[in-house]
Amino acid sequence: MPKLSIVVPCYNEQEAIPLFYPAVEQVVKQMPVETEYWFVNDGSNDDTLAELRKLHEQDPERVHYVSFSRNFGKEAGLYAGLQAATGDYIVVMDVDLQDPPEYLPEMYKDISTGKYDCVGMRRTDRKGEAKFKSFLSNQFYNVINKISDTKIVSGARDYRMMTRQMVDAVLSLTEYNRFSKGIFNWVGFKTKYLPYKNVERVAGTTDWSTWKLFKYAIDGITDFSEAPLALATWAGGLTAFISIIGIIVVLIRKMLEPASSAFGWASMVCIILFLGGIQLLCLGIVGRYIGKIYMQTKKRPIYIIKEKK
Repeated sequence: MPKLSIVVPCYNEQEAIPLFYPAVEQVVKQMPVETEYWFVNDGSNDDTLAELRKLHEQDPERVHYVSFSRNFGKEAGLYAGLQAATGDYIVVMDVDLQDPPEYLPEMYKDISTGKYDCVGMRRTDRKGEAKFKSFLSNQFYNVINKISDTKIVSGARDYRMMTRQMVDAVLSLTEYNRFSKGIFNWVGFKTKYLPYKNVERVAGTTDWSTWKLFKYAIDGITDFSEAPLALATWAGGLTAFISIIGIIVVLIRKMLEPASSAFGWASMVCIILFLGGIQLLCLGIVGRYIGKIYMQTKKRPIYIIKEKK
């Protein structure tokens, strides 16, 4: 019988864990698979680890957990869970039940045919989410799909079921700065997306603020596109061109009106501020990429395990 590994990253989810496990169990017991759970405690500062210990004690053969020494981020938790999973098929789920378990049988049915290497879920709406956050999310997909060769399906979740072959390919990418939505698409393999309506959290509050999502989006863009570097190059070239035109205009005006003081100190200050701003922008973009190179060359581990059962 095929084995299904369920990977669940957790951060401050003490309220959701007791609800998640029975909800998923009710579904997977009806599926023709063996199951194992791999919960990853990402340095939570509540009783998440205590809840995971309770689950492990209830079913030590099937329920396992990995606990980090500190918070390393969801990407590290996802990577650790995929490394620990031993199943023929691996599914990634959020513990807050925003990834509906009732779709698991359909996902398994599609992937077990051998036609697909991955079956993912795609939200068709963002009901219950702040309009500004939804707007930024939509714009992120529009931007990254225009400037990157790696296309990301709008509304796609990390909630997906993958074959062992695809998971091994994902794990072969050992980069420190990880953006899983992009990695899942970059490795290739045939993927099918199932649409579903947005589901609100069953318990607790999200740790993903608008600012954190914005930083995550910037990481995704810089991880899978060199367009910002090209933008810096074009901005520098355009600024230089405008400066040359400005110099020519000043010289012509000086020749036509010798008594003129050209544009005066105000225009000079504006030009200096403009050029300075462009330079800082370009340095910031280049610095972002250099920072990623710096972190990668340190070869630090993506995560550190404190406890594993």
